[in-house]
Amino acid sequence: MQPGGGGGAAIRVLNVAEKPSVAKAVSEILSRGAMQSRAGRSQYNRVFEFDYAINGRPCRMLVTSVTGHLMELEFEDRFRRWHSCDPADLFHAPVRKSVPQDKQAIKQTLEEEARRCQWLVLWLDCDREGENIAYEVIEVCTGANSHLNIWRARFSALIDREIHESVQRLGRPNKLFADAVDARQEIDLRIGASFTRFQTMLLKDAFVIDVTGDDRNLVLSYGPCQFPTLGFIVERFWEIQAHEPEEFWTINCTHTSDEGTATFGWIRGHLFDYPSALILYEMCVEEPMATVQNVRNQEKLKYPPYPLSTVELQKRASRYFRMSSEHTMKVAEELYQAGFISYPRTETDNFSPNTDLHAIVHQQVEHPVWGAYARRLLTPEERLWRNPSNGGHDDKAHPPIHPTKFSKNENNWSENHKRLYELVVRHFLACCSQPAIGAETTVEIDIAGEQFNASGRVVLAKNYLDVYRFDSWGGTLLPTYNIGQQFVPTTLTLDSGVTRPPPLLTEADLLGCMDKAGIGTDATMHDHIKKLLDRCYATKDENTHFSPTNLGEALVMGYDEMGYELWKPYLRSMMEADMKSVSVGTKSKSEVLEGCLQQMKACFLDARVNKVKLLDAMGTFFARSNRPINETQNPAEVVRPCSACRESEMVLKQRQTGEFMVGCRSYPNCRNVVWLPGSLSKASVTNQVCPICAPGPVYKIQFKFRRRDIPPNFDVDHLGCVGGCDDVLKELMEISRFGSRSQAATPARQQNPNGARQQTPRQDLHTDFRPAGQLNNENPSVMHSQGFRSTHTQNPSNAPGQVLCTSCGEPCIWRIANTDANRGRKFYKCQDPGCGFFKWEDELENATPRGRRGRGSSRQAPASASAGRRGGAQSRGRRGRGRNADGGMFVSATGDTVSGCCFTCGDPSHFANACPNRR
Repeated sequence: MQPGGGGGAAIRVLNVAEKPSVAKAVSEILSRGAMQSRAGRSQYNRVFEFDYAINGRPCRMLVTSVTGHLMELEFEDRFRRWHSCDPADLFHAPVRKSVPQDKQAIKQTLEEEARRCQWLVLWLDCDREGENIAYEVIEVCTGANSHLNIWRARFSALIDREIHESVQRLGRPNKLFADAVDARQEIDLRIGASFTRFQTMLLKDAFVIDVTGDDRNLVLSYGPCQFPTLGFIVERFWEIQAHEPEEFWTINCTHTSDEGTATFGWIRGHLFDYPSALILYEMCVEEPMATVQNVRNQEKLKYPPYPLSTVELQKRASRYFRMSSEHTMKVAEELYQAGFISYPRTETDNFSPNTDLHAIVHQQVEHPVWGAYARRLLTPEERLWRNPSNGGHDDKAHPPIHPTKFSKNENNWSENHKRLYELVVRHFLACCSQPAIGAETTVEIDIAGEQFNASGRVVLAKNYLDVYRFDSWGGTLLPTYNIGQQFVPTTLTLDSGVTRPPPLLTEADLLGCMDKAGIGTDATMHDHIKKLLDRCYATKDENTHFSPTNLGEALVMGYDEMGYELWKPYLRSMMEADMKSVSVGTKSKSEVLEGCLQQMKACFLDARVNKVKLLDAMGTFFARSNRPINETQNPAEVVRPCSACRESEMVLKQRQTGEFMVGCRSYPNCRNVVWLPGSLSKASVTNQVCPICAPGPVYKIQFKFRRRDIPPNFDVDHLGCVGGCDDVLKELMEISRFGSRSQAATPARQQNPNGARQQTPRQDLHTDFRPAGQLNNENPSVMHSQGFRSTHTQNPSNAPGQVLCTSCGEPCIWRIANTDANRGRKFYKCQDPGCGFFKWEDELENATPRGRRGRGSSRQAPASASAGRRGGAQSRGRRGRGRNADGGMFVSATGDTVSGCCFTCGDPSHFANACPNRR
């Protein structure tokens, strides 16, 4: 379909290119330099205006650009935070594609210009990725103007002929190509995010992994293409490690005559059994006369390379110039945008019959280095021309990479620009040339029944080798031999050697492995290699050899031990084949997504069940840390930034006992925590942000209380905020009467520069709120310790006074210690076995008079209150460790911190060998 011709009013046409440089180049070509330029909403994406005729119809052309993808695919906010959900949920969590904040200005430009235009012409790169970007532009522009007539310009080089022809032969965009990229993006996002979160949260805190210098911010990423690429490197490394050198023996023979020296090799190659080799060698020594049994002379051809594809360009640049694949693509992109070479991302390695190859060669005849060869190539008498061979690949989008403009090495070019342009030109001239011709001679001889041979070659016509200096085809000239001729060898030796392991993979080898296995595309392979280096999974030496790091090897080993070949190329190869099926319409996007994600989710769930394999593999290379492992099975949800350490986030968690808390993720370096009511049965963080509390954002929590634990006039469901503004939540917490956990955060500790822990400010739910029955700050001498059992019990009525428990408000029991250090010393303990209150009587002598406090008393709690009431039943859960289940320290009868308690009665004031209850 073509735009209609004819006259009439000028049509306003919005043209959108993929990059600002392409927009400028297209405008300069179509306007022949007579365009106007004005600023767009984005300072980098200008708008060019000029008049032009499309198929005879006058048009007012407006040309602007995007900068690559206009939109990003991401999870909805509820699932974007790392600890917001189980990583397995990411396989079916809702995703959205939207314009990110940093590209809103480009979006505004497109919307404003689209409202005033009738046509939209898309000048995006002519591959699947470009087609996907085209549909992103369409979505934005049609959102502003639904009546746009949409066209697609297809071109392969930024040269006059290509651009003018493409605008006169406009077509329609290909939705199937865009769908294929959408499917690939969603698959990569879901698989990558789920596995990355799983292995990062499982391993980062379990081991000391100091590969980046900042192991706390380490991300152990997983990518469906990245891991198979790493697998190639690790597999070769394992082959080398597993290689055991083995000694072998071989017989070598030389013969020198007036015409030169010939070296004959043993037909057997070599033997690993020394006695057998020695017997055969001694036979040859005893009967050394050699007899020529055969002489073969034949013509050999060395063919020029196929036309240049993207992968081949990267491989040859790595091999010839030691350029990384990433840098090769960067330089090639710059040469393309400057108009010197064709589009550098192509899988095609054969030229269309309609391509004017002679015209491309003719551009190079004036070059001072290879111009003479170009003239020979165009001279029929030289008989040097040969149409390029067909490599068998055609992506139906772009031709092979070839030069599009003559250059004498521009002044602003780097050495790599010059090298890469030279490679493209020489490669094109070579593939249009005749093969090199040589004469090869093979001589076979017999010594005592053992066969030997020697080969020699003479190059008769170099042809393409004259211009393609990167290839060589040498050989040695053999003396003349005739069948039946006999001679005595000049030397006859039995030599030994050892087998050698295969070499490490070079970047060219790695690209070849990826290309053969179908890992990634020609446009993305270099990105996958770069990610391995950036993530410290592999290293590359100056000779471009790749080796796995301990981290990379451990990850591959862990998955390999599980029995899953997630590091093998097969799964990704099938995915890439499915993407191709979507692009040609044989499979739908939804069909591919469903099948692939179902398969990978099953792998993920199995991997998580067998995570011990991953932990064992990591333990082979890294030391265990003393940090608690962040369990991925019970993920925490981010509530707010931590106001204590100001470096991490406060997250909602549920303990195994069922209690809910909001604590700092940097525990144990920061111990900031808010304990939530014990009457809670469920709690989950929502996307709603509290507009009052700061520092923010503070996300509201959806609470569900147990009906039996709250008054009937309160709802069991409540959307609340822990930032301090929620009066309903504060009242429910007070009614619950579960101690200081409901009121405030426990004191936070953070690491100072010297490594010692220091106290940080509390994060209170509300500074004027505390539960009933709590002592005020007018009695600082009343310190709250953990709940202990006493050696003697006495009726409270005989006690000199009454002391109320600060947790439950009930009268305490008066007891007498029976330890050597504190024999006869009196103390108070709560009657409730599950409570943790304990205090020596002599420490209360100067305190406020004992008795139940009135409701009208001040509600300000002592600074030590929250730290003193974390006992109760939890204090007996970890005997012998010196801390209760909440992290509070036990206090001995001397008032000093101890690391244990009585195993018989649980009293930390004595040990089991002095327990009066011992039988």
